[in-house]
Amino acid sequence: MKRGIFFVRQKWKWFLLVPLTLFLLLQMYFFAQIAWWVHFNPESTRFMRQQLSVLRQKNPRAQLKHKWVPYNRISIHLKKAVIASEDAHFSEHEGVDWDGLMRAYEKNVKKGKVVAGGSTITQQLAKNLFLSGSRSYLRKAQELLITFMLEMLMDKQRIFEIYLNVVEMGTGIFGAEAASRHYYHIPAASLGPVQAARLAVMLPNPRYFGARPDSIYLAYRTEVILNRMGSAELPRKKPVTAKKKARRKKSKPSG
Repeated sequence: MKRGIFFVRQKWKWFLLVPLTLFLLLQMYFFAQIAWWVHFNPESTRFMRQQLSVLRQKNPRAQLKHKWVPYNRISIHLKKAVIASEDAHFSEHEGVDWDGLMRAYEKNVKKGKVVAGGSTITQQLAKNLFLSGSRSYLRKAQELLITFMLEMLMDKQRIFEIYLNVVEMGTGIFGAEAASRHYYHIPAASLGPVQAARLAVMLPNPRYFGARPDSIYLAYRTEVILNRMGSAELPRKKPVTAKKKARRKKSKPSG
């Protein structure tokens, strides 16, 4: 009898230990990948690969439009427009807008299903980099964990730079540079206020608005974002600490 109870307990230990180990290994993978991206640019994201797979079901030769550009080669108007449209408190919060999450939760309870996420720019980036587009509380929990990792390892400006380079802006169109050239035939650095506001307004549903450029809502919302852009606060790069400066100085070759 005692022997049987022992084996049952051992069996339950393994049932708990294996999923927990797999979960921890997955989190370690996410953490290591984010640490790499602090200094190196991601070539693609999970969401980009998913969309390419969808496009290739219709056209096996389909390619994504995407070109990475550094932060200083993206129009300040687009930066302000995206913050005004997507996450007004981006520079202040630590990755999560808890008030926004609560509003989204209340909306989901009212509808009886997950219809809103209350996601910040950092949360959107977490989802785009690693997760599927499905809506569930389990996926939301993983999104939050990745969000905290991003905020822990990267400064706000780096998070925003990656976001602006990988966010979807139309069918098969990813990042500010590709979107600017596709819609306006100019580089992202040359975007004016109206052009930038229009691109930012497309972000919640880029494939829909990309196919409907004359949408009345798009025109109305563009005006709203234009009026908000003046008060949008851009993220700042983390200052280099004295310790890091000293380390860099020591690493420089003498002579």
